[in-house]
Amino acid sequence: MMRLEYAGVLHILFRDAYSAFQGAPPHMPEPKDRENNRFSARMGRYARVGTNMGGIAAKVAGARLFGMELDNAKNAAELAAALGGLKGPLMKVAQLLSTIPDVLPPEYTTELAKLQASAPPMGWAFVKRRMQAELGADWQGRFAEFGREPAAAASLGQVHRATAHDGRVLACKLQYPDMASAVEADLKQLQMLFSLHRRMSPAIDTREIAKEISARVREELDYVREAAHIAMYREILGDFDAIRVPEVITELSTKRLLTMGWLTGRPLLDFKEHDQEDRNLLARTMFHAWWHPFSHFGVIHGDPHLGNYTVFEQDGRPAGINLLDYGCIRIFPEAFVEGVVELYRGLLEENNDRVVAAYERWGFKDLKKEVIEVLNIWARFIYGPLLTDRVRSLADGVSAAEYGRKEAFRVHSALKQLGPVTVPQEFVFMDRAAIGLGGVFLHLRAELNFFELFNEQIDGFDAATVRKRQETALASAGLAGASHAA
Repeated sequence: MMRLEYAGVLHILFRDAYSAFQGAPPHMPEPKDRENNRFSARMGRYARVGTNMGGIAAKVAGARLFGMELDNAKNAAELAAALGGLKGPLMKVAQLLSTIPDVLPPEYTTELAKLQASAPPMGWAFVKRRMQAELGADWQGRFAEFGREPAAAASLGQVHRATAHDGRVLACKLQYPDMASAVEADLKQLQMLFSLHRRMSPAIDTREIAKEISARVREELDYVREAAHIAMYREILGDFDAIRVPEVITELSTKRLLTMGWLTGRPLLDFKEHDQEDRNLLARTMFHAWWHPFSHFGVIHGDPHLGNYTVFEQDGRPAGINLLDYGCIRIFPEAFVEGVVELYRGLLEENNDRVVAAYERWGFKDLKKEVIEVLNIWARFIYGPLLTDRVRSLADGVSAAEYGRKEAFRVHSALKQLGPVTVPQEFVFMDRAAIGLGGVFLHLRAELNFFELFNEQIDGFDAATVRKRQETALASAGLAGASHAA
């Protein structure tokens, strides 16, 4: 049995490179888009990533082979160190994994959570070549000014501040080269992490989670799609003065360059020490910015990183939220949204039949009584603040970093005794984003009537109406047919 496991790990390490070589058509010319998942770039990425991760995987497999105790904390630290030097898509995936409960052992999520989204920026010579590739040889002439130094650098690209000829301040988001190839190579390596975890701890079947993460990371590379996401959010939130969505400058945007109007604001955490009224205003605005698109259109902003929100001010006081980065947007079928509402109502009424029906609507299968009870631990945690009609904090005595971890551990421990549970694909980013939003409320030490805020959002809820609104919004943004309906 152990030999088979060890062989399985080695198979994971090498099968994808072998498959790529087998499927490569060396006699065929390069496609016109030279960055579109190039074979040579994938192979280079396999080599760099595999060298760093292969030793760790073999160590884990070897420990199991010889019946040795695994030192998860040490292995996790080594993995984080290896990934920290690579940046790119695997860094992005690692950050996603650190925020999804039970995907990896807690020692791994703790270490991966330390990874920063900041990557070494491209130098000016590199930037000039990239901009020329996207906008042509006279690209600098299309701007009045273009910042040589990036305003921000992340895992997949960097942002430069620029000025248009009409005086508008712009944010130019420029993708790093060969990201399509790097993403495909890194997602193959991700399978190794998930496979190891299934061997070490089979309580959660991670295959649907892996599928969801892969789909969202691939979407983040398509800046044309991100521009459409922005257009959709401008329509959905256009009537709310306290929420600002950037304007896309279409004539200065491509598949790998996204140019937007610059939204001036300060980091959300700058307001942690403001008075309760200011902090509550920001939390209330964040609640609306997240729940209104979901409850009315079946759409969520799936990346709750604090860097994706800034605060704009009026007369020296916080006035609202700038919503940034629309690469990770999740579009749900109306049945999933209905499941969220039905589960809430089932918990509120203590109606178990309604609760079970909601889980089934989400896509959980073969639900036994014991599994339902375990799932309810997590559900009562997520919905807890929404079930009591009073002003309250989200959670007393819990830090933003630890929010949800204790409950996730309880659920994980209980599921170990019951056998593997497959988490539906749609559930992944909903869960992750809800935890991220909760972390924002904890940072702000908000005291709100969450019951009242939530019930305002679901008042008169009708799944068919959500579907019609979603179809209209998607069509208007050029995303017709983009629903992730199962």
